[in-house]
Amino acid sequence: MNIKGRWFDWFNSIFLALVGCLMVFPLLHVLAKSFSSSKAINAGLVKLFPVDWTLVNYQVILSDSSIWRAFLVSVIITVGGTAINLILTASLAYPLSRPEYTMRKVVLIFILITMIFQAPLIPNYLIIKNLHLLNTLWALIIPSAISAYNLFIMRSFFVGLPPELIDSARIDGAGELRTMWSVILPLSKPVMATMGLFYAVSHWNSYSTALYYINNRALYPLQMRLREIVLSNDLGQAGSLLEGFNEVSPAGVQMAVIIVSVLPIVIVYPFLQKYFIKGMLIGSIKT
Repeated sequence: MNIKGRWFDWFNSIFLALVGCLMVFPLLHVLAKSFSSSKAINAGLVKLFPVDWTLVNYQVILSDSSIWRAFLVSVIITVGGTAINLILTASLAYPLSRPEYTMRKVVLIFILITMIFQAPLIPNYLIIKNLHLLNTLWALIIPSAISAYNLFIMRSFFVGLPPELIDSARIDGAGELRTMWSVILPLSKPVMATMGLFYAVSHWNSYSTALYYINNRALYPLQMRLREIVLSNDLGQAGSLLEGFNEVSPAGVQMAVIIVSVLPIVIVYPFLQKYFIKGMLIGSIKT
């Protein structure tokens, strides 16, 4: 590598490091506030590091049953919804990737139209209402069962698989479901992990569907509960618990809830990172 190339690599690395720091700083600020005392927060002393270190904000959260209930709802939606997403997306992407299946181009055009023209809120609400899904967890899962964007990525990955493997399975007498289960899916771990992460993050961070379709507060996911705390300062049971703790501020509790809502995805991502990167690269260059 010549000198210009080395200088470019150094400049590029420094620039990306600075951009990464800019993205991390807000999270560090929230994290610092969640571990700081109310006096430090109210005085504006907290920047990137905790001031007057305390765990009382997390003690308040752990004592609030409504936050635990919302956390459980989010886990159910994320795990169950992601499983349904992957099953349905793979079931549709596989036949659309095989050249011997007729009408696949027509189906792909219809799917592409849904990416360009999305149905407005009111028709979606009426459909959910007529299907009697209001105030059920299915209303948070069924409408987003298949993402057109994720479908195209998965189909692109399936197209790049060697057709000889599928032909060999058919010669051995395997049907389409057997071929997909025993041949296609074992080779598709990278793209399945990538799409699973996409779907899981979408389910975990979603609050708009709950805002539209859920009126029962017992079915609120964690992000919806977080929205109540941050926007309307509605601490619910945690508000009454503040009286039992010294040196606690609503702002500190809000920051602690934000950290709790982000933590599961941060923990899961490193285990899927290698599959995530590989799946995105293969799915993007195969046609």
